Amino acid sequence: MINQTKHDFSTVHQAMQRYVDKDILAGVSTALLAGQELVDVHCAGWADKENRIALRDDHLFRVFSNSKLVTSIAVLQLMEAGKLQLDDAIEHYLPQLAQRQVLRPGATRIDDTEAARSSITIHQLLSHTSGLSYGLLDHGSTIYKAYIERKVMNAMTPLSSMIDVLEELPLTFHPGSRWEYSIATDVLSRLVEVVSGMRFDAYLQAHIFDPLGMQDTGFVVPADKLDRLAAYYAGSDPGNILQRGLKRLDKSPYPGAFVTPVPRLSGGGGLVSSLHDMVALMRSLLNGGKRVLREDTIVLMMQNHLPQGSGIAFPGVGNVPGKGFGLGGAVTLVSSSIDPAGSVGEFEWGGIAGTHWWISPRHQIAGLLMTQRQMSFWHPFSFEFKRLAYQALDAG
Repeated sequence: MINQTKHDFSTVHQAMQRYVDKDILAGVSTALLAGQELVDVHCAGWADKENRIALRDDHLFRVFSNSKLVTSIAVLQLMEAGKLQLDDAIEHYLPQLAQRQVLRPGATRIDDTEAARSSITIHQLLSHTSGLSYGLLDHGSTIYKAYIERKVMNAMTPLSSMIDVLEELPLTFHPGSRWEYSIATDVLSRLVEVVSGMRFDAYLQAHIFDPLGMQDTGFVVPADKLDRLAAYYAGSDPGNILQRGLKRLDKSPYPGAFVTPVPRLSGGGGLVSSLHDMVALMRSLLNGGKRVLREDTIVLMMQNHLPQGSGIAFPGVGNVPGKGFGLGGAVTLVSSSIDPAGSVGEFEWGGIAGTHWWISPRHQIAGLLMTQRQMSFWHPFSFEFKRLAYQALDAG
C-alpha cells in the first residue's frame, strides 16, 4: 500500500510519460521508498504496445543484471554463516580456476599470456576486479572473440560447464589490478551451489525470495503468469538512443528466453521479477526492513571496494565519472553532471533492458524503474527519473 505523503511526484510522472509519448519507451513503471514507506508507484504506457495492454504494477520484467544484486546477497549470506571468507581464493571451491594465465598487453592471440601474479578471490569476483571478461561489450577484442567462440554464455549448459570452459581461457588483467564488468557473478552462482550444496535457484528461493515474500521472481515465468510478462523492445536506431521508434523483440536474447527452462541459472542476468518484488528487496537493504543480511554486511556491500584512484569503465563508453564499485553495484563517490547533487554514497545498478535500482544510505531513500528496452542501462531516462525523484523527496 502506498503511503500518501506531502511530496509531489507529478514531475517524475510527467517525465516518464514523455518518454512513452516520444516512443522511446513502450511503458515504464517506477516506485519510490522513503525509509520503509512506499511513497509512490506509477505506471505509464504499455506492457504490450501492439496489443494495447496497459502497463500495471504486477507485470513481470526481464531484470538481466539486476540479478547480480541477488547473487551478491547470496554470497554474503554464506560469508555470514561462516561457510566462506571474501579473501578466499576461488580455487578452494572451483579448482578449475587455479593457476590462471593473463593476456599480455596488446595480445592478438589468446595464447599470448603470462602467469597470473595471484589467485582470484571471492572479493574480486564480487567487485568485478577478478580479470574475467564477458564476451558482451568489448566487440572485436581478442578475449571477446574467445568468449564467443567457446560460448561462455551458453544458456543451454549448466553453471558447472561454464566453469570448465573458463578453465581454458586467460584473464584480461592480473586479479585485483583494475575493474572490468564480467561474467564473475555467474561464477559466484556456481560458488553458491558448491558451498551450499543446493541448486542455485533452490538456494535463492529458500534464503532470499521466500523470506522476503518475492513470489514473482525466478529464472522462468510459469505458464499461469505468462500473460503478465511485458513485451521486449529495441530502439529503431541503435546508434541514437533518443531516436523515436521501437521494434518488438520476441526471440531475445534467444528463442524461449525466460519462458522455457534452460540449464544455465545465470546469477549475472537470468532473473525475471516484478516491481513489487524488487521493492521488497530494496526494503531489506534500508533501515528497519526485514533483513536477509546483517546491517554491518549491508554497510560493507555499499562501500567502494576498488583500488585507490581506479573507477569503472565500459568498452566504447570509457570511464564513468565519479563511480566506484561495491559488492554488487556501483557506488557514487562524486556527483557528476548527470547525478543528483545529494547522491554521494548511493549504491546502484541496472539491467541491459532498462530496469534500474538505487539506494541512498545517507538519505534512506530508494528508487526503482522498470521498463523493457534493449541496451538501456544508464539511459537518459533513468538519470532523469533519479534527479527528479531526489528533488521530490527533498534529498538535495
